[in-house]
Amino acid sequence: MLRAAMSNDDDFEAMLAEFDGRKDPQVGDRITGTIVSIGRDAVFVDLGAKSEGTLDLEQVMDEDGNVLVEVGQAIEATVLKKDDRAGSLVLRTRMTRSHRGLEELEQAFANELPVEGVVSATNKGGFEVQIGGLRAFCPVSQIDSKFVEDTEQFVGQRFSFRITKIEGGKRPNIVVSRRAILEEENRERAAQTRETLEVGAVLRGVVSSIKDYGAFIDIGGLEGMVHISELAFGRVNHPSDVLAPGQELEVVVLRIEKTGDPRRPEKIALSVRALDADPWQDAGDRFAPGTRIAGTVVRVQPFGAFVELAPGVEGLVHISELGAGRRVNHPREVVKVGDNVEATVLRVELDKRRIALSLAAAGQEDAAREETEAVASYNNPTQSLGTLGDLLKKK
Repeated sequence: MLRAAMSNDDDFEAMLAEFDGRKDPQVGDRITGTIVSIGRDAVFVDLGAKSEGTLDLEQVMDEDGNVLVEVGQAIEATVLKKDDRAGSLVLRTRMTRSHRGLEELEQAFANELPVEGVVSATNKGGFEVQIGGLRAFCPVSQIDSKFVEDTEQFVGQRFSFRITKIEGGKRPNIVVSRRAILEEENRERAAQTRETLEVGAVLRGVVSSIKDYGAFIDIGGLEGMVHISELAFGRVNHPSDVLAPGQELEVVVLRIEKTGDPRRPEKIALSVRALDADPWQDAGDRFAPGTRIAGTVVRVQPFGAFVELAPGVEGLVHISELGAGRRVNHPREVVKVGDNVEATVLRVELDKRRIALSLAAAGQEDAAREETEAVASYNNPTQSLGTLGDLLKKK
């Protein structure tokens, strides 16, 4: 029993030693701790494992001087440096309003830590950025992850930046990049998206750009394309007719193809119309043979004219069904794109999504109806001149 107890004690001591020997947070690490006290100038954070960190109070204050945190609250920060004299770690968060002094910026540069700055003006080739009382330069290509047309939109905005170059002196040369931050965040979002990415998945996205052949959609760090044919069941002349950059929408993943390109490892085909009801589902009932239906001519080919009967449903009037008995050399002799016509349904082939139409039959029906009405009017006149005596009375 004593030996067993000693063995258990040894195991406990080993576990305790392992716990005490855990690796302390290092400079550049992103850590999470708990706020244990808030002083006049600093916030003290318990990091566990016998580690403590400090934050300048101004980093967790808004522009009006209000403290944004409270004791007991969890907070995420980055280790900027070790304060050996105080025995604690100096922390920084992305809430930082300013970074005092060139020394801290050099620390941030050495450890690739983000800093916050305000875009104060535009200049040749880029932007002037104020970071903790120091002036930095951000090239125009580094202010965003996509091409920038309107540079003035960034003036006055506060962003996180990565320092890419720093040279000391009375007037230090500091170059920063916001694009580096955005691309890092984008990679993190892309990794999360790939975990759920599969054919058939319905995702929320934002239109990032529009081309003649379709639209590119940001689905969370990854970009997919909706071909113009997958935007709607109805005819779309140009993607800009139904979408606009920045618009939010839901899409369905149609295909995922590996490319072998590490910068863009997959091609993702998306669809918007797959979320809508298929208009051909009840086409057999709506367009039964013999039905007269109104439509609009949307295409003219040498062999006939296509007529849109409903969004996503088109029928074909063959050239032989255009002339009402007379020879037609080309459909343009009878109809043109944009014409509103009335046709008769001849056949419906749902499996092939085809509807055969006739304008000749409609014309023949109209002529026959007019002839019938004329004969009926002749045999049963609705008005009569009356007798001679009636006419004399009226006179």
